[in-house]
Amino acid sequence: MSVINVKGTHDIIGEESNAFAYIENLLKQICDLFAYSEVRPPVIEHSELFIRGVGEGSDIVRKEMYTFLDKGERSITLRPEFTAGIMRLIVQNKLLATNELPYKVYYCGPVFRYERPQLGRYRQFNQFGVEAVGNNSPEIDVETITLAYTILSSLNLEGVTISINTLGDDESRNAYKEALKAYFAKYLDKMCPDCHSRYELNPLRILDCKVPEDQEIVKGAPKMKDYLSDAAKERFNRVLALLDDLDIPYQVDDTLVRGLDYYSETVFEFHYVSKTGNDYGAIGAGGHYDKLVKELGGPDAAGVGFSFGVERLYSVLKDDNLLPEDINNPVEIYIMPLGMNAKAMALSVASELRLNAYRTDICYEDVKLGNMFKRAERKGAKFAIIIGDDEVNKQEVVIKNLTSTEQKSCPLDKLVETISKEMGEDK
Repeated sequence: MSVINVKGTHDIIGEESNAFAYIENLLKQICDLFAYSEVRPPVIEHSELFIRGVGEGSDIVRKEMYTFLDKGERSITLRPEFTAGIMRLIVQNKLLATNELPYKVYYCGPVFRYERPQLGRYRQFNQFGVEAVGNNSPEIDVETITLAYTILSSLNLEGVTISINTLGDDESRNAYKEALKAYFAKYLDKMCPDCHSRYELNPLRILDCKVPEDQEIVKGAPKMKDYLSDAAKERFNRVLALLDDLDIPYQVDDTLVRGLDYYSETVFEFHYVSKTGNDYGAIGAGGHYDKLVKELGGPDAAGVGFSFGVERLYSVLKDDNLLPEDINNPVEIYIMPLGMNAKAMALSVASELRLNAYRTDICYEDVKLGNMFKRAERKGAKFAIIIGDDEVNKQEVVIKNLTSTEQKSCPLDKLVETISKEMGEDK
């Protein structure tokens, strides 16, 4: 029996791996500009963290978590999302007491959800996201949305749709939940089993049901905007006005609730359809939360964040041909040793070039020189360095410009200086 990867996982290799690095590095650079710093929480956490943090009413906790007992009979879960773990990290390390607020961090890494694999989505996939914790102002909500929009713009994605809504404050949500219960009670016997559970745990989740028949019922449900308190209305209007001031396009979606129970006030999603017509749905999403830090044992502090699926960003960029042409990091110098003594010298030459920041590779196989040149061409090399017995004896190399085909001999002690001149402004 052959050993293959687990269903819903995939190997990230070659161009895809290089593209992931490009995407993640760009996102990190933009977060740095917004004064965010990186954190790296563990992949495994106590299951209670996600039950308390994400919410028993969420599909993630009810159906999608990878949970197991460790050797100490403790319930452990592979993280299905980052936010709860980030809050645990903040509370445990008392970071809100020792840092300027809001405490702003970004993260990147794998998450695990047992769900149906689909376009750009796997059971193990990679998330990049941010959290800004310790400030409850509409302005920090807007800065967070601005950061996400800046990221998508920097990836040259055009036509991104920002859907935004408010879940209101406690007063608003409690009134709205009662209104939803009264409405759905008339239809509950016609709705899916999941909606029966959602009705009891959190009726807001019914609005996110994907069953077509239930979606038709949802269309007639009360709207959140009709149950907002004056304070919640004022806050949401402030968010929208600030987005208008920044010329950030959006559309208000009354049905947007997000899939996690900790959200309150502002929630948002970023939708995209590629130029090839693939509808990726939400390629990123996030929102504001009020109770999560306190629920996990910390102070009464609000936060806001978002996350992107790196796989989905890669698929979108590949679909629309937006990845850089040099994504595969072409070799600059390819060394061609002819014989055993030449291979030993090639190692020394390569070390010196690499220490001077030249991306260098060596042909280790005993193949003809012509085949070596073909390999150099496939690797995109700019220069070849040829080493034979004569070069070993003379302590020099032959440098060949693979574009102009000109070549010259060069003493080893002049190698880096000569390569630098030959590279010119290209280096």
